[in-house]
Amino acid sequence: MNSTDLYYKKMTESPLARLIITLGIPTTLSMLVTNIYNMADTYFVGTLGKSAQAATGILFTLQAIIQAIAFMLGQGSGTMVSKALADKDKREAGEYVSTGFFTGIFFGTFMSIVCLIFLEPLLYLMGSTPTILPYAKQYGGCVLATCPIMIGSFVLNNNLRYEGMAFYSMIGLVSGGLLNILGDWLMVDNVLHMGVLGAGIATAISQVISFCLLLYFHHTKAQGRISLRYVSRKFEVYKQICTVGFPALIRQGLSSLSGGILNNLTRPFGDAAIAAMSVANRVSAFIMCVGLGVGQGYQPVASFNYQAKRYDRVKKGLLITMGVGFCLIILLVVPGIIFAEPVAYAFQKDPDVIKVAVPAIRYACVGTTFLCLSVPVNMLYQSIRKPLMSSFLSLLRSGLMLIPVLYLTTWLWGLTGVQLSQPLADVLTGLTSVPFIIAFLRKKDEDMH
Repeated sequence: MNSTDLYYKKMTESPLARLIITLGIPTTLSMLVTNIYNMADTYFVGTLGKSAQAATGILFTLQAIIQAIAFMLGQGSGTMVSKALADKDKREAGEYVSTGFFTGIFFGTFMSIVCLIFLEPLLYLMGSTPTILPYAKQYGGCVLATCPIMIGSFVLNNNLRYEGMAFYSMIGLVSGGLLNILGDWLMVDNVLHMGVLGAGIATAISQVISFCLLLYFHHTKAQGRISLRYVSRKFEVYKQICTVGFPALIRQGLSSLSGGILNNLTRPFGDAAIAAMSVANRVSAFIMCVGLGVGQGYQPVASFNYQAKRYDRVKKGLLITMGVGFCLIILLVVPGIIFAEPVAYAFQKDPDVIKVAVPAIRYACVGTTFLCLSVPVNMLYQSIRKPLMSSFLSLLRSGLMLIPVLYLTTWLWGLTGVQLSQPLADVLTGLTSVPFIIAFLRKKDEDMH
């Protein structure tokens, strides 16, 4: 039995719970470590002061823009690769992954050049203040210099996942994450004393190493080969990648937009408030990784079995993903609520920052429990190539819910409203997702396509 047949058998016959967990846990771990090194930037830069720490929050928004393009190309090409492998067509799989990869490198280079030219006005647009700007420029310059590498890494990461090789994806991301933490320790304020610039350089180096590892694993392990000669000249291939990946672009793009709005609405309350919300958002993103990681473990299962017409496995997998995600999120939420103050203190000793960060962290923990409802069903519709439904669901959390809630709660309650906005949006998004879950589970097999 060749590798294509073995993979088909694995995806359509392996026990679902074990398969989803096997694919989801490495993805969850890699995302957690990725967020740990983002939190490490926040922690080490926090030793330099609240304005320096706030700069990492501003750049968190810029990174979300880069990731928006990367996830669209990565998840779009990965979904189509999974479909091609379900049809046992390795040549088509190579065409999709190569097209997604080299398109990402091109767009990354273009974004890097344009954003570096207009870096200062871009940072002000994202909520920077004059005191934050010098730090944000140092950190942002390093992040933008590696933009093509970052997008390429995300495309490789997603395609490895969709080929059922989340373990190798994890190794690539985790290695880069651990090196970034080491680099922060060496460069920021302990050995080389390079400050915010050191954190940016550490991030850039870790991105390059992670990219090299992911490229090696994809070249040696994946069925869909990456080659310039496989890059498609057909408009339909680009259309399919972008259409299927569009919900991921919406998720990340709106996250960037709402992050910029959040920073701008927080700006009147001072650098301490921006730094505090940066800490709270890092904690929230860390917990969210669990929901996203398990959901991404489900994505290749849903995509492959839907194409293979194993709809019973798609439905059962959705329920398993929600259950596993809820249990894992609770394991992080409870300590987050109980130990919110020491968590905030670990990032920043300034009492003004801690005063704002502690309730924000607790509110965020409550809101993230509803991700186990919204994330799996969103990823389900994306993986079964229902872009309109998935796009609508993607619009909810950081767009249709968060942006109006953010303006309303800030107008009503000031800084407390800023702290409550994302948790309230998470609750509303989770509840809104319930009818879509029920509708899919009740759908008959003959009505699926």
